Amino acid sequence: MDIIVLKPNATEEDIRRIVKKLESRGLGVNISKGTERTVIGVIGDTSKISEEEEDAIRVMPGIEDVMRILKPYKLASRDFKADDTTVDIEGKVIGGRKIQIIAGPCAVESRTMIINIAEKVKEAGASFLRGGAFKPRTSPYSFQGLGEEGLKYLAEARERTGLPVVTELMDPRDIEVVIKYADIVQIGARNMQNFRLLLEVGSRDKPILLKRGFSATIKEWLMAAEYIMSKGNQKIILCERGVRTFETATRNTLDLSAVPVLKQLTHLPVVVDPSHGVGKWDLVAPMSKAAVAAGADGLLIEVHMNPEEALSDGEQSLKPDYFKKLMSELRPIASAVGRDI
Repeated sequence: MDIIVLKPNATEEDIRRIVKKLESRGLGVNISKGTERTVIGVIGDTSKISEEEEDAIRVMPGIEDVMRILKPYKLASRDFKADDTTVDIEGKVIGGRKIQIIAGPCAVESRTMIINIAEKVKEAGASFLRGGAFKPRTSPYSFQGLGEEGLKYLAEARERTGLPVVTELMDPRDIEVVIKYADIVQIGARNMQNFRLLLEVGSRDKPILLKRGFSATIKEWLMAAEYIMSKGNQKIILCERGVRTFETATRNTLDLSAVPVLKQLTHLPVVVDPSHGVGKWDLVAPMSKAAVAAGADGLLIEVHMNPEEALSDGEQSLKPDYFKKLMSELRPIASAVGRDI
């Protein structure tokens, strides 16, 4: 018993009785009210509910059907919510007809740099500005980001351009300062299974961009989303950024098959990060086009004024002129699959 489908005429009192019954058995609930049906997702170990108890719940007023789901990710499953979830950030919708483009540098390096890039990517047609203020690096000697100073520069760039900001949260101790400045909080690949961090962002009313871990299965990825959703935050955007394989020609192997697979399994929107997926700037354009054709709801593309001087991931960053050219090339592909850019 993982999902309870209510009758169209179910009353608020019916819902309260059902919730009370479930809570008395130590279970939590997540209520999703659609245009035609209200669905109650049951959170917790439902295996302890006997068939007799399930039958007793089934006949309660307002209940149309009671279903068990074999998938461990319940709230993220299409069984729980058939309609696509959309995430609205300042009127820019991720998961709708328009394919949203998130662009900017890997790391915020200076005030002038981030403002210049923000102006360039907006001119080319980007809808969101990305930039890291706290940078998770493989080497402790590499540039680690500007911290709150970098967040302030992102906020100023947003004020000048109107582009909502996407930036990464690495540590639960930084959640308040990141949420203060960010419009979308990114959980990076290395933190996909940082469960304490996932629970923290799950308790906040802030859109979350959840990147796939570089060795994570799709099931593990959706279970990470489930952690966030179990705390009440439904504003989740999944981001495919490549997985680790035996191949060394590219930085990672960009798993574009994950996009249609996720469209079948979950109602959450899916964006693709071709920059991290391939790690080479001249491969970003073809993989961006392929991602749009595969059904991605957005792209996350790294752009830098002088990639050869970048403090982080310069090899995979596009120069503004090339990014502008790519945007023009993406539009007919989007149109061909019934989308807009």
